[in-house]
Amino acid sequence: MLKAPQPQSPIDLSRIVFPRRLFATGIFSRLVCVTALFVFELIVITIWLDTSALQGKGGLIGAVGDFGPHILQSLVVFATVLVALSYSRATSTFLAINNRLAEVPPAWLLLATHCAAMSVFACLSWLLFGGTPLARNLLVFVWLAAGICGIAAGLAFFIPPKCLRELAGSAGSAWIYAISAALITPGAVIASKRLWKPATALTFEFVRSLAGPFVNKLISNPATQTIGTQKFAIRIEPGCSGLEGVGLMLVFSGLWLWFFRSDYKFPRALLLVPIGVFVIFLLNAVRITMLILIGDAGARSIAVGGFHSQAGWLAFNSVALSMACKAHRVPWLSSGQSLAAVSEGDSPTAAYLVPFLAILAAAMVSRATSGNFEWMYPLRFAAAAGALLLYWRKYAAMNWSFGWAAPTVGGLVFILWIGLDRIAGTHSASGMAASLVALPSAARMTWLVFRILATVLTVPIAEELAFRGFLLRRLISADFESVSLQRWSFLAVAVSSVVFGLLHGDRWFAGTIAGILYAGAQKWRGRIGDAVVAHAVTNGLISVCVLCGGHWSLW
Repeated sequence: MLKAPQPQSPIDLSRIVFPRRLFATGIFSRLVCVTALFVFELIVITIWLDTSALQGKGGLIGAVGDFGPHILQSLVVFATVLVALSYSRATSTFLAINNRLAEVPPAWLLLATHCAAMSVFACLSWLLFGGTPLARNLLVFVWLAAGICGIAAGLAFFIPPKCLRELAGSAGSAWIYAISAALITPGAVIASKRLWKPATALTFEFVRSLAGPFVNKLISNPATQTIGTQKFAIRIEPGCSGLEGVGLMLVFSGLWLWFFRSDYKFPRALLLVPIGVFVIFLLNAVRITMLILIGDAGARSIAVGGFHSQAGWLAFNSVALSMACKAHRVPWLSSGQSLAAVSEGDSPTAAYLVPFLAILAAAMVSRATSGNFEWMYPLRFAAAAGALLLYWRKYAAMNWSFGWAAPTVGGLVFILWIGLDRIAGTHSASGMAASLVALPSAARMTWLVFRILATVLTVPIAEELAFRGFLLRRLISADFESVSLQRWSFLAVAVSSVVFGLLHGDRWFAGTIAGILYAGAQKWRGRIGDAVVAHAVTNGLISVCVLCGGHWSLW
């Protein structure tokens, strides 16, 4: 007797998705991801579109050309201030939402909507900014609507609308501060341009006063802002007036005092703002003075090359770090409510980041004192080695063993790196070989030994500790040390790998792929040693390619 077939239960399409744990991230990681997405798209838009092409056309089109940049600046400031201040006022709300979102995957339909809206936005931008006769007010309206829809869908893709409404309701007075900052921004930008001329003149006078005692015959022309010696003279442009450093210091000191306001006595602590601004402005004049002295001494390539571009960042980092590390220890400024300082040896974050930061700091100093050839590169190895020795007890407890997968991944990254470099075809020329040949044989061998040691030993260890050991896990949980090295989050891996890729400049795409593969090597057995060895094998093979094949541009 035949039985009637039993009706099959309908397929639950909700189960045919990527594993939920693949996207197991809370609100903090999602905020980082949506910020990275918007920043990337903003960079592309600002590079591609020039609103000056629409200025003076009248109507809505002319309004976009005249006020578009100011509106965009205000929106960026508004979003930044709102998120920063609302978090400080509603930390409990953020944490509650973070716990709810930890296992909720993003809505892929919203991502598709975002991509579609931005595609429409791109097509309409081509028509609008290309001078097509179709560029009318209706086109501008649709163009703006597509952009707003893309922003809304992209934001909702990472953070559900219900959570967004809850966050908006908990922001409180942060809305007032954010709106005020957005309204002030256009006026501040316009005013800063008017400050270029007096700031340049003031910098010129500072430089003339500082350089006078060290130069016998100082040449200075206030009309053209030219100052220097008969051997080496420069012209102080508005971009060198020091306003850029002043702006950076205003932003840093303002945010620092706000986030750590419980550690300081107000209004006394507000004195740190003008002090920081004055110090950074004065250091800019010192930078220009030293630039003249270095150039007059005959090291023109060092003055115009490394020192000119790196000294400003060295000054800002020094002032900012000094404020961050020392200001709260001044009794007259400190409220006395801050926690006891944690020693560097007991800080888990420091153990993962200090070696990498030491390399960055050494690189800035090395480049600042170099011209076309970075002859102080061994300083990078020394700085990293010293930082690693400082935390050797912490590292001794980590699993540094590795298996066959590590060198395999390292070799694969090397093949991809070389292949992508050949496809790009933009790195054929390099003066490193000629500079090395010009050195004495002992100096040349010393430089090469330290370069290889840094490339194969200290750099892989420092970068893997920072990006796979810390950043990847920190994007999953604030208590990053409790996160297993085998824990895999798509967004955490993607963000940490992109940041790692950006560290490699115009080879950012190859660096991003390398970061993903190194993360996979670490996840395979849950050992940081696998990631470090894979990284070291890649760098070692590149070094062989450089030394044996003469491909110096790879370094």
